[in-house]
Amino acid sequence: MLTQKAVVLLSGGIDSSVCLALAKDQGYTCYALSIDYKQRHSYELHCAKVIAGQLEVIEHRVIHCDLGVWGGSALTDHALRVDGHASGNVNTYVPARNTIFLSLAMGWAEALGAVNIFFAANAQDFDNYPDCRPEFFQSFTQTANLATRSGESGGQWQIHTPLLHWDKTRIIQEALRLKLDLSQTFSCYDPINYSQPCSQCLACKLRSQAIDSLY
Repeated sequence: MLTQKAVVLLSGGIDSSVCLALAKDQGYTCYALSIDYKQRHSYELHCAKVIAGQLEVIEHRVIHCDLGVWGGSALTDHALRVDGHASGNVNTYVPARNTIFLSLAMGWAEALGAVNIFFAANAQDFDNYPDCRPEFFQSFTQTANLATRSGESGGQWQIHTPLLHWDKTRIIQEALRLKLDLSQTFSCYDPINYSQPCSQCLACKLRSQAIDSLY
């Protein structure tokens, strides 16, 4: 029998942490999935572990999947400098990343007897990341229903994207409402000395601008 279990993709940043908190707030039994894809740094995975513990998920798993083997992104290739500008073909796009992440989440969800996945894409991702747009999630939902036994037997997969039409300011407002400890989240693409935000990358700038707008 399918239950209201959900797999929540959790990076350790503000967006995915708020997404997990929202899933719990909506009554889902949450399982958190983080991906070690050989990204530029691993501090965000430490933060994901902390957030998963604070929000008392049933289980938190970290899957190792090296997306750096084919290159093509500053997030996996240390030879590239991380872009700091806001729009248009930033080099922090990782080829096929979200398709791979959702496929991994789908596999775990089906093994758990679940048809719910939560993903933290937001409106400020649309310009730079085609795999964060509404059309992509609609298409992947159709794929999940066609590709799985649970879909074949009548289970209706749902890819929940509760932040999809929010900007970073709105997301932080929701974090405050949910009493999420933002100091335990991490957003920087290229930290200094493992855990110090660089303040120059796009992720740092969006976080800083959103926080400044609220105070």
